[in-house]
Amino acid sequence: MLTPLATSMLAMLCERPMHCYEMYREMQRRHEDRIVKVKPGSLYHTMDRMCAAALVVATGTDRAGARPERTTYAITAAGRAALTDWVRDVLAEPVNEYPRLPVALAESRHLPRAEVVTLLRTRIDRLEDVVVDDEKNIEAAYAHGVVEAHLVDAHFLLDMTRAELGWLRRLVDRLENKELTWPSDR
Repeated sequence: MLTPLATSMLAMLCERPMHCYEMYREMQRRHEDRIVKVKPGSLYHTMDRMCAAALVVATGTDRAGARPERTTYAITAAGRAALTDWVRDVLAEPVNEYPRLPVALAESRHLPRAEVVTLLRTRIDRLEDVVVDDEKNIEAAYAHGVVEAHLVDAHFLLDMTRAELGWLRRLVDRLENKELTWPSDR
């Protein structure tokens, strides 16, 4: 089964053959670090695994100046099939991905109400900054000619962040108005 990073890498190789560092720079430029954990070492390790699985193939190496030698990779037919199978499966089948926030919310009852409100307000402030940054990044992408189909993930994340903000604001209001019974109040 492909990891999200492997999926993103295969998708990039559908565009053209690339070396790992080029992928890393492109993923950073596209802000794909918002959807997958992108680290140079992880890219090289993932590429090695995909090579061993015949999902990609090395097409050549080059060296520019004093830079290290770089191997360029291309996607194989098996890699395209693995990519499309993974995308089809994930789009069709909901899976609980176990995010951390619900666990923290479930256990927040162990903290005093006022502290929870303060912590949630801090999270809200940070998420508001994320929304502003995401909106700017989407606008900049459109200004650089990126087509909307390449930004559906960015729009999804933006909408999910807005939904989280709304939910957190309502929770803070309920906590502040004492509409929600809190264990530390007893």
